[in-house]
Amino acid sequence: MIAEKVADTRKMTREEWLEHRRKGIGGSDITVLMGVNPWRSPMDVWLEKTEEFDTEDEDNEVMYWGRVLEDIVAREFTERTGKKVRKKNSILRHPGHYFLMANVDRLVIGEKTGLECKTTNAFYQDNGQCPELYYAQAQHYMTVTGYEKWYVAVLAGGQRFYIYEVLRDTAYIDEIIRAAQYFWHLVEKGKPPEFDGSEASSRIVARMYPRATEEEAELPADAFTLVHLYDEAAEEEKAAKTRKDEAANKLKAMLGEAEKGFVYDRKVSWTNVDGARLDTKKLKENEPEIYEKYTKTSNYRRFQVK
Repeated sequence: MIAEKVADTRKMTREEWLEHRRKGIGGSDITVLMGVNPWRSPMDVWLEKTEEFDTEDEDNEVMYWGRVLEDIVAREFTERTGKKVRKKNSILRHPGHYFLMANVDRLVIGEKTGLECKTTNAFYQDNGQCPELYYAQAQHYMTVTGYEKWYVAVLAGGQRFYIYEVLRDTAYIDEIIRAAQYFWHLVEKGKPPEFDGSEASSRIVARMYPRATEEEAELPADAFTLVHLYDEAAEEEKAAKTRKDEAANKLKAMLGEAEKGFVYDRKVSWTNVDGARLDTKKLKENEPEIYEKYTKTSNYRRFQVK
């Protein structure tokens, strides 16, 4: 099996890259669909594929330094293993499943293997095995390329370097194909996946049902379970806020008049903030015409469980 080359990325703009990315499921996407990505949800990925919207901010600090340090990680991999690598500079596509795509970091010269370069924080803990998040991505690239092995090189906190060898897992790859096939069917049908607690889900459900009518609905029996889950979460949220406020007040007392405080590698600050706020009540009383002219009406639906 030979992966198809979809596009050359060497002179591609970010907008062009995003447009190609919307046409299929890539390595970072598959980590979400396989349930091993704690930062994004299937709804985030669905939004990215169906709209002019990108929930994974490529220009944040983590992404920026990942790109900057990629060459360094690749060079260190070569230094430690003796294996030379090269950039592919292409978006690849599975020849049998058009929705599976890959933009790999490096290919190993003289071998049918690839390399994924990762940078992470100093809290990274190595247990001798490739982390699930990276493992899923490596298996995805083997799914697209047909290769039997993939390397993952990780620079942790700029101080520790790890290399993992990931062998092709046929059973896992079958799961990847099934998950991607089901998800891409939803994308093509314009049908969102199951609603979850993500911001993307909140955005979509609000857009689907922007205004309420005066009708009353008889909810299914499953709704009763969800009501109880909502109640439990509300109580946990309230208790967590109390604990958070208690910790904050004790830390404020420890700071006293000091603006900043330090404990080990953490910084606590209680800074002065001066701001001006428009007194809308007085404006309405004294200048009603101006108030009316610059008042903007907004509509939204308030959600409550009683």
